[in-house]
Amino acid sequence: MAHEAERRRPPLLAVILLLTGLLTVLLIAFAWPAARSEPRNVPLVVAGPAPAVQQVETRLEQAMPGGFDVTAVPDRAAAVRKIEDRDAYGAIVLESTQPEVLTASAGGPVVSQLLTQLSARMDAQNPAKVTDIVPLPKDDPRGAGLAAGALPLVLGGIIAAGALTQLVRSGPRRMVGAVAFAITGGLALAAVLQYWLGSFQGSYLGNAGVISMSIAAISLTLLGLEWLLGTAGLALGSAVMMLLGNPLSGMTSAPEMLPTGWGTLGQLLPPGAAGTALRSVSFFDGAGAGRPLVVLSCWLVLGLVFCVLGAMRSQRAVQPRHEASPVAV
Repeated sequence: MAHEAERRRPPLLAVILLLTGLLTVLLIAFAWPAARSEPRNVPLVVAGPAPAVQQVETRLEQAMPGGFDVTAVPDRAAAVRKIEDRDAYGAIVLESTQPEVLTASAGGPVVSQLLTQLSARMDAQNPAKVTDIVPLPKDDPRGAGLAAGALPLVLGGIIAAGALTQLVRSGPRRMVGAVAFAITGGLALAAVLQYWLGSFQGSYLGNAGVISMSIAAISLTLLGLEWLLGTAGLALGSAVMMLLGNPLSGMTSAPEMLPTGWGTLGQLLPPGAAGTALRSVSFFDGAGAGRPLVVLSCWLVLGLVFCVLGAMRSQRAVQPRHEASPVAV
């Protein structure tokens, strides 16, 4: 028996190669987006006379080809509205002799820093004035709390699904547990980030609601996949959320700073949608939150559908056993 068990074990070389491959995939998943981070069609508005706007657009294209998607607006007030509505990350105002660069560090501190650096390069003899229209909180001026919160959001959903799968036998009770944990987890994480670290502003319940939606979307999807496909489904879903959703969320920079196409993909996954929705709800009075909330809602529905399909499959598997069981006389 011992010899047979030994033969069934994979060779040591195969185990080493598998672990090396997993380690390489982890490095690529987390390091590649960061290493290739640069502006790609970042929405930017320019206010001023048409010739001056054209000149600035040409300079931006020369400095960073394809880096900015420039839109002309009539005046500074229109530029501010674009930023506050989350239609642009910043603006360049050319209405006076001294140009002004408007930023919104709450919308993306990396993009805000980039615009600040560009303002110094625009005209060395007449440096631009920089104004942060929507700043980050004073207690967290770099936005570190929100950026660091991406991993707990993903892990919360994965851990919940894994723990409930192992500890709770009933499928419906697992679903109830996932939703309950999402609510308590959202309230707890929002309290820490808003009242202790000072990383959030706005409505506490609104911020907690977005976090809860994200955790529930991930955990219910993983529970449904495990119900349908077993451990392989749970592992596959967890890998997608951790290796794609987390590094492509754009929470540490901005979706437009990620490699072309991958930033868009990240916004279609729960972590990226949650990050964008949190910025909108916390700092922009909900502006721009519509699309990410729709994405989170779709994942919630998808998770519920997976769970229902899993329950139906389990029911069909149980019925033949009851029909085949002998009837006592």
